[in-house]
Amino acid sequence: MKHLFTSFDIKKCRLQNRIVMPGLASFLIEDDGTITDRTVEHYRLRAAGGPAMVIVEACAVSPEGIVSPHQARIYHDRFVEGLARIAAAMKAEGAVPAVQIHHGGRQTSARVIGKQPVAPSPVPCPSIRGDVTPLTVDQIQTLVKKFGDAAERAVAAGFELIEIHGAHGYLINQFLSKFSNIREDRYGGDIAGRTRFAEEIVREVRARAGQDFPISFKISAMEFVKDGLDVKQSIEILRILIPAGVDVVQVSAGNDATPEWISQPMFMKKACLSGYAGEIKKALNIPIMTVGRINDPVIADGLIEQGIADLVCIGRGLLADPEMPKKAREGRLEDIRRCIACNTCMESIFRRGRIECLVNPVLGREKEMGFHPAKIRKKVMVIGAGPGGLNVAWVAARRGHEVHLFEKQPEVGGQLILGSITAYKKELLSLIRFQKRQIERFGVACHLNEEATSDTVCALSPDVVIMATGSRPLLPPVEGVDKPIVIPVPRALNHQPPIGRKVVVVGGGAIGCEVALHLSEKGHEVVIVEMLPRIGAKLESMTKKILIQKLEQGNVDIRTGYRLSRVTDNGAMIVDSKGDKVFLPTDAVVIAIGSRPDDRLFHEIKDLGYEVHQIGDCLEPRSAKAAIYEGGVLGRSI
Repeated sequence: MKHLFTSFDIKKCRLQNRIVMPGLASFLIEDDGTITDRTVEHYRLRAAGGPAMVIVEACAVSPEGIVSPHQARIYHDRFVEGLARIAAAMKAEGAVPAVQIHHGGRQTSARVIGKQPVAPSPVPCPSIRGDVTPLTVDQIQTLVKKFGDAAERAVAAGFELIEIHGAHGYLINQFLSKFSNIREDRYGGDIAGRTRFAEEIVREVRARAGQDFPISFKISAMEFVKDGLDVKQSIEILRILIPAGVDVVQVSAGNDATPEWISQPMFMKKACLSGYAGEIKKALNIPIMTVGRINDPVIADGLIEQGIADLVCIGRGLLADPEMPKKAREGRLEDIRRCIACNTCMESIFRRGRIECLVNPVLGREKEMGFHPAKIRKKVMVIGAGPGGLNVAWVAARRGHEVHLFEKQPEVGGQLILGSITAYKKELLSLIRFQKRQIERFGVACHLNEEATSDTVCALSPDVVIMATGSRPLLPPVEGVDKPIVIPVPRALNHQPPIGRKVVVVGGGAIGCEVALHLSEKGHEVVIVEMLPRIGAKLESMTKKILIQKLEQGNVDIRTGYRLSRVTDNGAMIVDSKGDKVFLPTDAVVIAIGSRPDDRLFHEIKDLGYEVHQIGDCLEPRSAKAAIYEGGVLGRSI
């Protein structure tokens, strides 16, 4: 880490290393914009973990510019006090406090702001849709002043760098791009015209903040849409903005039509946007921040060493493990809980209204889920070493309990091992490695290759038994489902023994789609049969988009609106809602329609009078996220 932990200056602002946490929505804000203790603690912990600078999430400069009731705001003096608490907390932990100022433009809805969204042109947001109101020149000038007002408040709150959000399909990006700007006045047309709004904002922020105050501009260097920005245009735009007052550029990508490039899912390679940052750095004499799927400090160090960027933005990686920089500096790479790019964090803020993380259940709950030593040391028996069982075991052990973990397989990980077989989910192995490391670190006694029974429980005589035994596959009640042609998901993924060329996958949910993609990539002819009108239900939206694209590219035959009716020795009969039947000749039928709790041992142990708890799928089949969270909560409460 010779390069990552060197200092860097932006004007008079000294950064102690090259790691920056970029502005990343937490939505840990009250619906009136109030900053709470929970918000402050979220940012304090990120700063305490060792990054040089933390950029507070996008703060709206105007009421009609918010994208959620829980977005941070900076459009009134009443918000300064709360933001100042965040800035002070981060500075006290040794990080440079920075803030991002923002306007959503068309990328919001009347439901959120109470009226039509504003935009450069009468072109609706492709993801939210709905009519928009084009801004007049006078309204544009008013917004320029509002960005300036926001800058003054940011300085008053104690922030030491301001970032202007000009990326990701929000208002400034909408002006910059022909994809969203079809104006014919001086704020449209050629690059100079489309850049005018951003240029005026930069000049206004510079005038309000002062000549020595560092200003960053975030740009989507590639939009990946017809008429969208590319690197060449982005360089031309920045040639206008840098003389206007920009000191550092954060190079991102994507817009409201291509969100998968904003928060890249597992399918995309690590540091997938850094090449664009490198091109811009070569063309312009200005410090560059790179962002995008950088969850590994070794990769980050390499980007600095190669001269691709001056600073590396790690966002989701610091949600997963806020202590990543500190651990990397100390050489404790095996103790880093790595982001797996599942995008649970992004999905949760829009579906649940607050940020959550699959691998880190403490995220957004920092005040509630601290570690406290156990008042009474107990002997705890955990049965099942899947994600939930592993988490509850090491959390309980860390608090001082004597923990025994039983697993019938020769290795820990449970369904995570199976899930990591597909090419794009290999990073699940990093979660297994982290959990295993904590098991070792906190002295959990592991009993592998040992299937626990009621006799095992009696012999150990624990104070508490925790069942994390997972689930069993659910089979449909149809004729022929017991035939040799029907194979379980593990065999389909492992090819042990090998399966034939033609495969029918029954179930188009997350597991079914993943199995189908895996088999198609291995050269199989695959048909997905799904009862619902669409496949991919409950999949995170950006992952779902790319997964379906890959299934289509792999020529997977997708039959929606069908259910399995019968299995024969050489095929599967399916039927639609009208009763029309189709026979699919095949070599194998994979059933992926869900699972049921494996709670057989739970009832035996409960009858023996032990204190017994259930977590994860053995209580109700759900996700690894739910199991890890339940394990974290239970491990802290015993």
